[in-house]
Amino acid sequence: MKTKTSTLKWAFPLLLCTLLLLLGPLPSLRAENSTISTHARAAALIDVESGRILYSSRGDEPMLIASLTKIMTAIVAIEHGDLTSKVTVGKNAFAKEGSSLFLKQGEEMTLENMLYGLMLRSGNDAATAIAEHVGGSEEGFVYLMNAKAEELGLSRSHFANPHGLDAEGHYSSANDLAVLTAYALHNPVFKEIVKTPVKTADNPYEKWDYKWLNKNKMLRLYEGADGVKTGYTKKALRCLVSSATRNGQQLVAVTLNDGNDWNDHADLLNFGFNHYPLTSMIERGDAVSGYNYVAGKDFAYPFGQGERDRVVTKLVLQKEKGAAKARNTNNSSFGLQGMLVLELGGREIGRIPLYAPQALPPEPPAKGSRTTMAASYPAHNWLQAMGSALRALFEYGGSLK
Repeated sequence: MKTKTSTLKWAFPLLLCTLLLLLGPLPSLRAENSTISTHARAAALIDVESGRILYSSRGDEPMLIASLTKIMTAIVAIEHGDLTSKVTVGKNAFAKEGSSLFLKQGEEMTLENMLYGLMLRSGNDAATAIAEHVGGSEEGFVYLMNAKAEELGLSRSHFANPHGLDAEGHYSSANDLAVLTAYALHNPVFKEIVKTPVKTADNPYEKWDYKWLNKNKMLRLYEGADGVKTGYTKKALRCLVSSATRNGQQLVAVTLNDGNDWNDHADLLNFGFNHYPLTSMIERGDAVSGYNYVAGKDFAYPFGQGERDRVVTKLVLQKEKGAAKARNTNNSSFGLQGMLVLELGGREIGRIPLYAPQALPPEPPAKGSRTTMAASYPAHNWLQAMGSALRALFEYGGSLK
């Protein structure tokens, strides 16, 4: 009996291994990691347009992220604040420890300029002042940060402050930061700020203006670099998120705890551009073969070698009842006939709305335009600030139960 038990003990794992070999690897939308490595404890690479993770090493491990936190701070402030409003530096922001813009207590600066100081020079004083201005309090703003993380599905991220100084319950992962940054780079205001090499701003206390040189050396070291943020604390060590654009493709690289980050980022970006170029599959207005439909939008995807030929397309037509209802409403779904669903390795990589040729709606305006973002959610709206503060208070109270 002992021999039989021992035999059964090994039989199941052997059978499982055999089945796995026969079935082959599960479909994945991530690239093969075997051809590249970094010195980082965790790293990730993402294509901005598609959101496809091209490389990940310990990418889901929650870690300290230092001033990479300010990527979330910036996008939340842009989406909830008025860029032309004046931010007043309060006592909590004044002389904040760590990297600083050396702002004076009571000093006023536009939110837009404050965001440049935040992202180029990593000012912790700017981060605190922005948080209090937009969120009504630092706690109110942190609530908005975590709400945004939840909205984006960043399940391995939680924020405790807007600046990134080490704190309990303050962390993210390389993959989450890649997704967050790809999202933020779709915002033209954020995109413009992080690619700026040098920025000047009014200085009311001196005869000369502020002049901020971007700490991100990738802007000077790597061809096509256009962002994003550096970070460092004694516990988090060197952290970096960089972006670059070549041939119409933008990539974002993330490394956490990496002593050789400038070189590693160049290698990561080169890997992405060389092995996963963004490939156009269909353009808006293109006819769908065999049907009297046209594509409602462009679609491109970063394919690895041989992947393009493995794409499966499925035509999903809108039900007649739904189509009739759409025709009777004055909205962008007018003329919508269905969707062209694209799959790779058994997973959906995109879907393209299909329209009758004569009913193709006009292209919508770009989301997050400078004018729109400056006017949305004014920071001086005391109801919003009060709401943010109350939500943070209730959340904090709930955590004590």
